[in-house]
Amino acid sequence: MQVPFLSLQDVTAMHGDEIREAAKRVIDSGWYLQGKENELFEQHYADYIGTKYCIGCANGLDALIWIFRAYIELGVMQPGDEVIVPANTYIATILAITENGLKPVLIEPKRETLEIDDNLIEAAITERTKAICIVHLYGRNACTRKILDICERHGLKLVEDNAQAHGCRFNGKRTGSLGSAAGHSFYPGKNLGALGDGGAVTTNDPELAAAIRALANYGSQKKYVFKYTGRNSRLDEIQAAILDVKLKYLDEDIAKRQAVAVYYYDHISNPLIELPTRLPDENNVYHLFPILASPKPSPEGKGVSTRDRLHDYLESCGIGTVIHYPIAPHKQECYQHAAWNHYNTSSPLQGEVGKGLPITEFLADAELSLPISPCMNKEQVEYVVEKINAFKR
Repeated sequence: MQVPFLSLQDVTAMHGDEIREAAKRVIDSGWYLQGKENELFEQHYADYIGTKYCIGCANGLDALIWIFRAYIELGVMQPGDEVIVPANTYIATILAITENGLKPVLIEPKRETLEIDDNLIEAAITERTKAICIVHLYGRNACTRKILDICERHGLKLVEDNAQAHGCRFNGKRTGSLGSAAGHSFYPGKNLGALGDGGAVTTNDPELAAAIRALANYGSQKKYVFKYTGRNSRLDEIQAAILDVKLKYLDEDIAKRQAVAVYYYDHISNPLIELPTRLPDENNVYHLFPILASPKPSPEGKGVSTRDRLHDYLESCGIGTVIHYPIAPHKQECYQHAAWNHYNTSSPLQGEVGKGLPITEFLADAELSLPISPCMNKEQVEYVVEKINAFKR
């Protein structure tokens, strides 16, 4: 049996006729940028998330970049200010911070939840701290009452990286509406995915929304008049129309993912496999289903880690898996000489002793994501569990 990690062809086919009709409608209209399809999708997505404003842009990275850039343009932040961020995020979150000359302050996750450890945040706050950027990694809610209280007490902006968690909730509210602003990605593999790149910012702040919309349109709020030195970062009409189709089915598709996850949690019993804390369904939309396997070499593995042996074994069984993410941001070559990166124990900077981020580094070495999608059938899910439980070191 073959179980692909994610078949985008199958995902698209679920609503294929409506998607083709939406694309044809745009093609026949002769209007391909900044038209009514964007207006409709932005309105519908803002309503879905629960914010007053949604601004479409080119991709999820740009969405985060524009949030921080807008805060700088509005005088809320300035280069050199600090943003607290989880250390185990995908690198895009860090790139958005450093792109704006801001300093990322990396915080370890909790091993059992895989999300930022709210017990470590307050000790990292300094007079230069201006924001906490939480990441709803894997589709799991990362927000806590404690984080909201910290932001309120210290006057910090709460920025959400909601690239992987469309539809997730915390205390009844959608992620993407919990803080000051949120960045969203519509990369094809996401729960709400376009047929190409796409992204958006959601916020309730009208001044921030206006600045972001201008920055993503060359810095212009009026044709040929440029308030900011911006860039071209727009969501095109075809992608907006396709996303609007898929948005109608998002909650239904999430429910199918949650059903797969229930089976995984109830039936994976291999002692070599560690599952993250099981969350209520409203707190997890299962963009990914991460498991942990020991990064230590197994006795018969000839130096290969248990995680990597499991990956190879499942691949040999026809089951697709992906590692999210094998190299933590602070270990990436692009940041090895960054002034803020004193976390890499192998390369202490400016005379500082590297702190290290042991939980983040453990997760990079131990994480493996199993197939999970609204297209999986019962036989495929049962087959994945059967093969995982049969795995031996």
